[in-house]
Amino acid sequence: MKSKKNMSMKDIAQLCNVSVATVSRVINQNGRFSKETEKCVLDTISELGYETNMIARSLRIRKTESIGVLVPHLKNEFFASLVLNIENYFFDKGYSVFICNTNSEEKKERRYLKSLDAKEVDGIIYISGNANIPFAMLKRNIPIVCIDRAPCKAKSAAIIESDNYLGGFLATEKLIEKKCEKILVLNTNKEISSVQSRFKGYLDALKEYNVPVQKNLILDIGYSSFEKVKNNISELIQEGTFFDGIFATNDWLALGALHALKKHRVEVPNKVKIIGFDNTSLSKYSYPSITTINQDTKKLGTEASKCLLNFMENEKKRGPVHIVLPVQLIERETTQTQYFN
Repeated sequence: MKSKKNMSMKDIAQLCNVSVATVSRVINQNGRFSKETEKCVLDTISELGYETNMIARSLRIRKTESIGVLVPHLKNEFFASLVLNIENYFFDKGYSVFICNTNSEEKKERRYLKSLDAKEVDGIIYISGNANIPFAMLKRNIPIVCIDRAPCKAKSAAIIESDNYLGGFLATEKLIEKKCEKILVLNTNKEISSVQSRFKGYLDALKEYNVPVQKNLILDIGYSSFEKVKNNISELIQEGTFFDGIFATNDWLALGALHALKKHRVEVPNKVKIIGFDNTSLSKYSYPSITTINQDTKKLGTEASKCLLNFMENEKKRGPVHIVLPVQLIERETTQTQYFN
């Protein structure tokens, strides 16, 4: 008898008393076969340790059953949670997932795109740290789904995002309801569509409640850095700039602001109230805990994965898709009036 390593599809067919075509249908899970035949083939494959030749199979079906995921920062809990949900979804569907951490560097994004194209992945999920995503460099017309980003020059790509505008509005509205009159906004990279929407929500909430916009209370951090935010808030305090509320467009910015205020013995929330965005665990377990806007990362990951799978399985269904998921405000200690340090 042949060794397990040398077993072929033909050998499995003979052991199960079926045709090679039937074995192929069971392996590829297409066509018709009985439950009994499926059980026999799968049990035999398991017993023999048979592995299909994935390169030959991909050439035959013109698919590699793999996708790429580009993510700006895996250290960021929000992005890490998204990627985990995507990986779990596609693993259950029999796909391999190539995860590319770009550090929000455009050069890295371009290299990873080129590499994924060369690997002939069947699709890409893009969580970019840049506004201009270089899709034009792809040699193949493959489906692309963007999460929480609306790429400027790729109107045909699918976009799955949270209601960032509403999140910015709700956060600012809550601060106004808490009697804040000088609300500082902390922006990260303003070229990103999600940040632009959150900032617009902030501006429109001020307008709705007749609160004047003050340019000195609009702080653009660039790429978010905990230490950079601490230093910027410290500078404002030392300069004597007055503010009694902070809307941070992500939780890391909110935490940096909180630490700066603590350093200068500014009581939170008695003197200054803070609201972040994303509802990561650091907002829940900080001291005091941070009021924030919740994004449903599981839903974002699942909807993006479903959309990409649908595109990959049916080319005719590809086209502009824009799904906006609801957000909600989670109130914690940084806006609770009765909280004492």
